[in-house]
Amino acid sequence: MEDKQKKRLVWQIPFLLLLIIGTVWVIKNQHDTPYQTDEGFVFGTVYKITYQHPDNLKAEIESELKKVDGALSMFNDASVISSINKGSTTIPQSETGKMFLDVYQLAMQISEVTDGAFDITVAPLVNAWGFGFKNGTTPSTTQVDSILQFVGYKKISLNAQHTTLRKKDPRIMLDCSAIAKGYGCDVVARYLEKRGIQNYMVMIGGEVVTKGINPGRLPWRIGVTKPVDDTLGLSQENQTVLNVTDKAMATSGNYRNFYYKGGKKYAHTIDPATGRPVQHSLLSATVLAKDCATADAYATAFMVMGTERARKLIEQHPELMAYFIYSDRQGQLDVWFSPSLQDKISQ
Repeated sequence: MEDKQKKRLVWQIPFLLLLIIGTVWVIKNQHDTPYQTDEGFVFGTVYKITYQHPDNLKAEIESELKKVDGALSMFNDASVISSINKGSTTIPQSETGKMFLDVYQLAMQISEVTDGAFDITVAPLVNAWGFGFKNGTTPSTTQVDSILQFVGYKKISLNAQHTTLRKKDPRIMLDCSAIAKGYGCDVVARYLEKRGIQNYMVMIGGEVVTKGINPGRLPWRIGVTKPVDDTLGLSQENQTVLNVTDKAMATSGNYRNFYYKGGKKYAHTIDPATGRPVQHSLLSATVLAKDCATADAYATAFMVMGTERARKLIEQHPELMAYFIYSDRQGQLDVWFSPSLQDKISQ
């Protein structure tokens, strides 16, 4: 019996040594591998991507972002969504076509869950109120009611083969801007994963995906901007800082995209049900989810719903975490956040 134990030990010791040596090598290799940071402009906003890899991958990353642009950009005349908005019903059997389908199906799912608060057919209303790619004038009640006739996610559908998009009214336009940046973050994150990269942060506008640790060997920390009126985006004061590792995060707010006319403030979030800019106390909605497209869409939906309705939905969906900044009855900033988010708040 003792001989058998000795023989087993003889085989186990070299194996343990190899395991220890391998672990030390992996740790050292991770420590020595530099972090790269790429910055640029995409989807009408800035991006910043930091990742641990010996080579710079900016060209490859921008190639991935170009595919997303080719699927979802309303500013790209050759994109899938632009073709559909110009009257095409065919979804191309291509990588950009598949990306469009991915986003379309997720958007429809979230529209159902939020009872239409998230709606990718809202584009004509956004344009009418002057927040889209066309500068509009303040629309009349008659004009809004007229546009509402061809707004609504239930007025579009896919055929069984997912090759054709049907519209109940040819005037229906799609706008994925409230989900595209988040989806772009997911696409880049997936690309980095394919390259074996374990530590990264992908940020496009206010949307973020992180994994692993930052260059300081610490968890990624992302600030939530204090919602003060700031159309130029100059204010960088944070309301809080969240530890966001292995999560996706998106923030939506009305404090940077608005205008005044006739002494009245018009926020850029349009309620698809009323056809008008929202009027409630919620100033900023930050959502954490398993992927950034989901977080992005829900952040927009919550800005439409307002604090109370959004809180009720969050309670029914524990897979989501949210941080809301709102104006209380005295006009002071106040916050509400998911109980599960408590241990992620670092400031």
